[in-house]
Amino acid sequence: MSIPLQQSKVIFPHHTGQIIAVYGRHYTVETTNGEALSCVMRGKKGGVACGDQVEIKFTTPGQGVIEKILLRKSLLYRSDAFKEKIIAANVTQIIIVVAAVPGFSEELINRCLVAAESQRIQAIIVLNKTDLAEPTKAAIKELSLYESLGYPLIKISAVQDISALKSYLQGHVSVLAGQSGMGKSTILNALIPEAQRATAEISVALNSGCHTTTHAHLYHIDANSDIIDSPGIQAFGLNHIGDENLAWGFTEFHPYIGQCKFNDCRHVNEPGCMLIQATSEKKISTKRFNFYHKLLQK
Repeated sequence: MSIPLQQSKVIFPHHTGQIIAVYGRHYTVETTNGEALSCVMRGKKGGVACGDQVEIKFTTPGQGVIEKILLRKSLLYRSDAFKEKIIAANVTQIIIVVAAVPGFSEELINRCLVAAESQRIQAIIVLNKTDLAEPTKAAIKELSLYESLGYPLIKISAVQDISALKSYLQGHVSVLAGQSGMGKSTILNALIPEAQRATAEISVALNSGCHTTTHAHLYHIDANSDIIDSPGIQAFGLNHIGDENLAWGFTEFHPYIGQCKFNDCRHVNEPGCMLIQATSEKKISTKRFNFYHKLLQK
């Protein structure tokens, strides 16, 4: 009499990997051996970001389930009164891309800088489209304030030459941020031709760019350097940063924080406020101090 063979149970091992693309609730995970898997998150939980290191379990060939998000070094996200939007995880540098045409929002620059400072992420500003000589002159003058604060201002024309930017990317996990139409996809295509991100014409009527990047994607520049392209942002809410921590997002405020007459000073109109005094003495830019007050209103 033959003994029936016992059917063996397939055990799928756990692996670690990195989120390299986010499509809503579907994710592409690159495993440590370079394999790309299409994954979903276990249960209905979300909150996974491009750049996250995760623990995954294979389900079928080429597919898996994200079991766990590993400890993050940083998390860049924006928020308003109703929701949060994660931009990227484990980044070490934010590249704020601006251009004189179609025109950039200085408030958005300040919001990105505050978000970066809150996560101790380095920030650089890239002024693109410098081949447009006359508009660029005015933009350089406007951006010189941030350069004086220690934020590198890199001037490039992505359609001509991006070599000035390359050295700033070495050893970093960088994320491209900025409004639509600033040329982020053109920069990425110049850095990594195989990425072939779609580019679009600027909508002159709206003085803004057409949204061309619809999801976040991480690309490897070399063995030690990555760059994340993210959808264009027109607003950058900072509701997750409390009023008591907001001043720390302004690097030039740091020497004066804690020196005010009152410990709970909000630096608005309180007597003995050292930030107000420093602004009156032109040690702090009035423009930046006004931006701080605007952000207090969220």
